[in-house]
Amino acid sequence: MLAISDIRQGTICKIGDESYEVIWTQQVQMGRGGSILRIKIKGLVSGKMLEKTLKGSDSLDSADLSRGKVNFLYADQEGYHFMDNESYEQFTFDAEKIGDKKNFLKEGTQVTLLKADDNPLTIQLPIKMEFEVTATAEGVKGDTAQGKVTKNAEIETGYNIQVPLFVKQNETIRINTETGEYVERVG
Repeated sequence: MLAISDIRQGTICKIGDESYEVIWTQQVQMGRGGSILRIKIKGLVSGKMLEKTLKGSDSLDSADLSRGKVNFLYADQEGYHFMDNESYEQFTFDAEKIGDKKNFLKEGTQVTLLKADDNPLTIQLPIKMEFEVTATAEGVKGDTAQGKVTKNAEIETGYNIQVPLFVKQNETIRINTETGEYVERVG
C-alpha cells in the first residue's frame, strides 16, 4: 500500500487490474488543516490517462513489478531501442510510451526498466543527469537589471532549458529529469 505521502511523480501504482505511472502531482491545503493530493496517472499498458483526487487517509496499491538495468541504444522511426544489460535482449518502445523522457535520452544512457510478467512496461530515468550545452546565447550586460537571470540553452539531445546567464556553450550541466530544470554546472 502506498500512503498519500509516498506518492510522487514517477511512482508506479495499481488500480484495478492495470499498473499506472504517476505523471503529475499537486498537494492542495484545505481549510481546517486537511489536504488533498491531485494526481494524473497514465496506464502503462493501455496508455489511458486518469485524474484522481486523494484525501489524507486514502492509499493506493503498489504495483508488483520487476526492475532491471538497460542501456538506451538509439532512436529511429520505429521507436526507442534498449538492451538488457544481463540477457542482452533488445526491445523497442514507441515514442508515445516514452513521452517526455525522450528529452533526456542519449545513446549509452543506463535507465531502469520496469516489467510485469516479463513484459517491458516503461523506463525510469536517473533523477539527475549530465548533459553538454550545445547552443546558448551570451549573457548581455544589463540583463540582470530587468530581473532576467536566465537564458535559453539547448542540450545535446535537442531539448531547450532555462539556465543561468553564466552557463556557456560546450559546458556540462546537471538537470533534474523529473522537473526538466537546471540543477548545477558540472566541473
